Amino acid sequence: MRPPAEEAARGLVAERYPDAVQAWLAGSTTTGRATETSDLDITVLLDPSSPDVEVHRESLVHAGWPVELFVHTAASVDFFVAKDLQRRHPTMARLVATGVPLLGDGGADVRARCAEVLERGPEPLAADELDLMRYGLTDLLDDLADVAPGAEASAVVVAVWRATAELALGSAGAWNGTGKWLVRELQALDERRGTRLTEALDLGLRRALAGERESLTTVADQVLAGGGGRRWAGLHLTADVPEAPGNPERRSHGERERRS
Repeated sequence: MRPPAEEAARGLVAERYPDAVQAWLAGSTTTGRATETSDLDITVLLDPSSPDVEVHRESLVHAGWPVELFVHTAASVDFFVAKDLQRRHPTMARLVATGVPLLGDGGADVRARCAEVLERGPEPLAADELDLMRYGLTDLLDDLADVAPGAEASAVVVAVWRATAELALGSAGAWNGTGKWLVRELQALDERRGTRLTEALDLGLRRALAGERESLTTVADQVLAGGGGRRWAGLHLTADVPEAPGNPERRSHGERERRS
């Protein structure tokens, strides 16, 4: 019998990092979503002046629990929070801000900064970024209408589902995610808005994989309509190209991606 999650997490931190400023246990074991295969997501905060400080992540087994261990200083937490902001996935901030403190009240300032980032959300997407997302989804819907049943069709269906979810989140200025976190961010958006987009997208996905594509297409078009509808003809995006050797002129060109 393995010990409870918090007990095991505290034991691991005490054994390996007795001088830690703080440690947080996050993930499904603290939210009531744990399953037989759930692991312990533990973020350890070290004093940068401590000997042998190494910022790293590690996978291990402790007291019968699979563990994802993230070892940081305050500066490295801030660094990865900033990186996550750029990709709109608040992994680092969420590990700290929503985690259960294991060592008293240490690291309260780091936790507060992460909580503020998580609450504030990502920066709004630029108009051309949203335009490109609309373009990509429009292109996928063209594929969905034409592709023959089979492996390619399944891949397109999944891609439409994901692109629709990401456009909905991006248009709303919400966090993005991958895998189950994409669904959770969409559920959170539904909760804030009183909508049922997650449910409609899931139903459309399952029906499309079974051969009926209209439901998924309808949901995608509804999301697209919020930003002006499908977008393809007339798209023009410029890109700065590094100067070629011996050529002082900077070049720009239109970027457009179409399926082959």
